[in-house]
This record gives sequence, structure tokens and C-alpha cells, in this order.
Amino acid sequence: MSTDSMDGGTAETQPEIEVTEAAAEQALSLLEGEGLDVTEAGLRLFVQQGGCAGLSYGMRFDDEPDEDDTIYEHHDLRVFVDPASLKYIEGSVLDYEDGLQAEGFHVDNPNVVSECGCGESFRT
Repeated sequence: MSTDSMDGGTAETQPEIEVTEAAAEQALSLLEGEGLDVTEAGLRLFVQQGGCAGLSYGMRFDDEPDEDDTIYEHHDLRVFVDPASLKYIEGSVLDYEDGLQAEGFHVDNPNVVSECGCGESFRT
């Protein structure tokens, strides 16, 4: 497991984003299903304005990272985070839940001070 930025930074100088094995397996399966090269492509994790609490998480697959992205690699999954989003989600853990009441990706963010009732948006 390594954490590198495009400018050659290391885990000691970069904020951490963790990814559980379950989340990585699910994302890699989806990436492969889309026909993307998992050695170059990855999951983009970002924060956007919206929701009743002010901010919400977004995720999408990208063919490659942007020049200013921080790139995390966990369990062979590449995760791309832009600088503006990183300040809101540093220290977070991306997990995947598979159950009767909740299925999907979930961000456990230690920076959140409040969430909306549905858990889709947050405030730091």
C-alpha cells in the first residue's frame, strides 16, 4: 500500500485517505466492468456543494488522475482526490456496505461536525 502524489510526495507529507478491502474490491470490479485499465484508471472521491447540510460526497471513475490530484493506492485501487476536496475529507475511510438496510459506498469522515438525517450531506 502506498500513498503518492503526482509531485512525488510520500505518506509522511500527505493527508491520509484509507480504503477498506471491501470498498476496493467492489470499486475494482466496477472499473473492470466498465472496461477501464485498473493500472491507470481509478475512483475519484470529491466533495461538492449540496444537500441540506451544505456539502456532499461525489464519486466517479476517471481514466487517469488530474495533474494536481493526490493519488492513493489501497488494495490495488487507485483513488484520486483534488486539492479542494482533500481539505474536507483528509483522514477519511472509504468503505463498502452490503446489507439489507444499507448497500453502497460510505465515507467515514472524522472532520464532520454534523450530517443531515439521511446521511447524504455533511458539514465540517
